[in-house]
Amino acid sequence: MKIVRFSGLGDDVREEMKGARWILLHQDELQNALGALMFAELDGVLVAVDHRDSIPDDGLWRRAVHLLLVSGDQDADEIRSKSGITKVVASDDTSLEEHLW
Repeated sequence: MKIVRFSGLGDDVREEMKGARWILLHQDELQNALGALMFAELDGVLVAVDHRDSIPDDGLWRRAVHLLLVSGDQDADEIRSKSGITKVVASDDTSLEEHLW
């Protein structure tokens, strides 16, 4: 399974994402990742975001996310029901990679 990190992508984001199953992002990268999120949706690449440093805000970015990792003190079920994100995990000691499918 090919996994890419947004932080490791170069100038040709779409080309580098070709054939990937997942793209992984940190919450601080979301503001710069709109193009990558668009291409992910168009090309069938699943999106995972590590958002443990703060409470996730509302925004269009949520529409593209399939897996959201939040802090252990967050209510994953509430976030999942409000956001429509497929899988929300509340954990302080696991990585995104442990929850990919």
